[in-house]
Amino acid sequence: MASTVAPSLFDSLVRRPSSDGAPALSRSEMLRYLGYSGQELDQDLQQRIEDAAAAVVADARICGTRRVFPVDASALDEQGEPCIALEGTCVRLRGRDIFRHLKDARYAALICCTLGMQTERRLRAMGAGDALDAALYDAACSAYAEDTVEILDADTREAGLANGLNANWRFSCGYGDCPLDAQPAILAALNAQRLCGITATPTNLLLPSKSITCVIGLFEGPVRDAQTRPTCSICRLRPSCAFRARGTTCYQKASAH
Repeated sequence: MASTVAPSLFDSLVRRPSSDGAPALSRSEMLRYLGYSGQELDQDLQQRIEDAAAAVVADARICGTRRVFPVDASALDEQGEPCIALEGTCVRLRGRDIFRHLKDARYAALICCTLGMQTERRLRAMGAGDALDAALYDAACSAYAEDTVEILDADTREAGLANGLNANWRFSCGYGDCPLDAQPAILAALNAQRLCGITATPTNLLLPSKSITCVIGLFEGPVRDAQTRPTCSICRLRPSCAFRARGTTCYQKASAH
């Protein structure tokens, strides 16, 4: 480890914000998930949007955790292809996109967060009710999960800078050609089931469903090509993407970091 890096950077960080420390739910992000593109919203719909947002904030039991590990970019996967290994874990991140993202990083921060099972139960119950209310609640959950991971993202960047390290953008399994099958190892490395109640299904989806895992590279010096932001061109869901069909994206095009 670099002598300038404090040992505390590698400690497990857990965030369970109380109601007064929880993030605000971004209405613009919620509307983006709904496919909003400037249409006029009548008073009734505006009120239902506010009601859905308030319900999500009330239901959410936010928990997030982060750990930082040294990066080994010399590892090979089962097919003999280069992959990213995180030292001291079973995490192996395969694919050209994640390799390019982390190959020059000294460390990688693994992050996960969740809104908890109360929102999951409400989502399932609302599936049998009013379709619009269910869609509004689902969009509010997705937006709030993003708002939550943004806090851990910012905290990671701040901790990196305090140790002379520069961060790139967060990358999740499923981006580009990075498969979802790394999810169980990521959760295990973070002790996410015990700390936050997050598990992976047999198909490597997260449960509760409004949960996020991601990795951020920490660099000694410039981040070089890994600074490139996500684009639709690397996404495997591009041909059937509902966001692209509405003329938008699943990520924020502008991000000030």
